[in-house]
Amino acid sequence: MKAIKLLLLTIVLVSLSFSCSKESTDTPEQGLNPSEYYQELNVSYGPDRDQKFDVYLPKNRNRSTKVMILVHGGGWSAGDKADMNGFKDIIRQDVSDVAIVNINYRLADDDRNPYPMQIDDITSIINHLKENQDYYVISDDFGFIGVSAGAHLSLLWSYAFDPGNNVKMVCSIVGPTNFTDPAYLNTTDPNIRALMDLYGTAASTQFLEEVSPYHRVTATAPPTILFYGGKDPLIPTTQGTAMRSRLQQLGVTHEFTLYENAGHGWIGLELLDTWSKLKVFTQTHL
Repeated sequence: MKAIKLLLLTIVLVSLSFSCSKESTDTPEQGLNPSEYYQELNVSYGPDRDQKFDVYLPKNRNRSTKVMILVHGGGWSAGDKADMNGFKDIIRQDVSDVAIVNINYRLADDDRNPYPMQIDDITSIINHLKENQDYYVISDDFGFIGVSAGAHLSLLWSYAFDPGNNVKMVCSIVGPTNFTDPAYLNTTDPNIRALMDLYGTAASTQFLEEVSPYHRVTATAPPTILFYGGKDPLIPTTQGTAMRSRLQQLGVTHEFTLYENAGHGWIGLELLDTWSKLKVFTQTHL
């Protein structure tokens, strides 16, 4: 996880300074002025303390302004939207006409399983954004960038829980895709086993398929871009290569990058390559 944090801290290529307060003076009754930049932190979308998101809206936006949703990692049981601030900052710099929603979701613990709870949270966020389109002055076209567990959730929601086909692109950075992969089912690694056990110590094959993007993807899936590390101790390489093959079989637009010597995150030239590819993919498909 340290590598992922390093990824998120170093992805900002230059130092940026942005206010943490609302820059618009409009009231909720009036709606927002689309000619002005607006941000709001910790918007509640449910009663739980983790059901909050940050929203960043570009100036000069309209009802065609696309929305990028950022989904943090942390093994479904940890992490915070602050971990994705590096992505938020670089998007604001390089893809400045896109609205950004950086989300928290309820974390799994001994009493709460990640599924369907976290998928339900994403659905609530999407519904909130749709219901408040006029207020925010945004479109109902969405993209996802997820890291690790957040990438799994991004893929799963985009493939199986988007009946309106509102998701126009999805990015997985080191995200699990297939819980029926023998590399997972037969593992003796205690760290991987602990992650798998969040989905049930005796989960059926049918259930594991239900929570696997690999098994839920269809030919109508949105364009997908995948990044994986060849030496990732938590995400077997087959999680990426099998997903790539499945997308190829279905004819889904996709890109795939495997950094052979990288682990669960990367820095330097590989990091620059990730953002370069993701930026172009976002500008093309979102």
